[in-house]
Amino acid sequence: MTTEPLITLLIVDDHPVVRDGLRGMFESAPGFRVLGEAASGPEAVTRTAELDPDVVLMDLRMPGGSGVAAIRELSRRGARAKVLVLTTYDTDSDTLPAIEAGATGYLLKDAPRDELCTAVRAAAEGRTVLSPAVASRLVQAVRTPAPGNEPLSAREREVLTLVARGTSNREIARELFISEATVKTHLTHLYTKLGAKDRAAAVAAAYDRGILG
Repeated sequence: MTTEPLITLLIVDDHPVVRDGLRGMFESAPGFRVLGEAASGPEAVTRTAELDPDVVLMDLRMPGGSGVAAIRELSRRGARAKVLVLTTYDTDSDTLPAIEAGATGYLLKDAPRDELCTAVRAAAEGRTVLSPAVASRLVQAVRTPAPGNEPLSAREREVLTLVARGTSNREIARELFISEATVKTHLTHLYTKLGAKDRAAAVAAAYDRGILG
């Protein structure tokens, strides 16, 4: 009779209650062994080197040092351990840096016990694991063009050319036979596409990227 291989864990979180809860959960589940704990990013790096776990359950925001910095350092060192982020935060400023730093997966702390155990097994095998909310954010980030990468429409180029000449919104509207409200809408789109905050910055960005001149 064959049994699943034992998966070893390092739990990283700055809250002792969270660490105790996770330790209890995994120690009561078959196929897991918790090798140790850490309360900060730097400690996680040190403990990973000492214990060589299969999976590191990593919190992100910790007073003693961030989880993202620890993930990046573990990747730099070529650590064997797979890092599975387990946090309460799912904003772009948290998810994207963690994945880019080398995290194998990203789950939120409200994940059910069975889902977390399954995720740890998947991470140990090198498979990517993402909570639905995080997966949606990553898809959106991929689909959203970075500033400067989305081409300008013909009308937007016309508006931009007139802006570069110092033409006012009212004069632009009169020359292009459109309303001032429409001019403002085109300007809003221009600012987004050029990564600019105002008319001057938009014109500067356009010259810099060869859109004008």
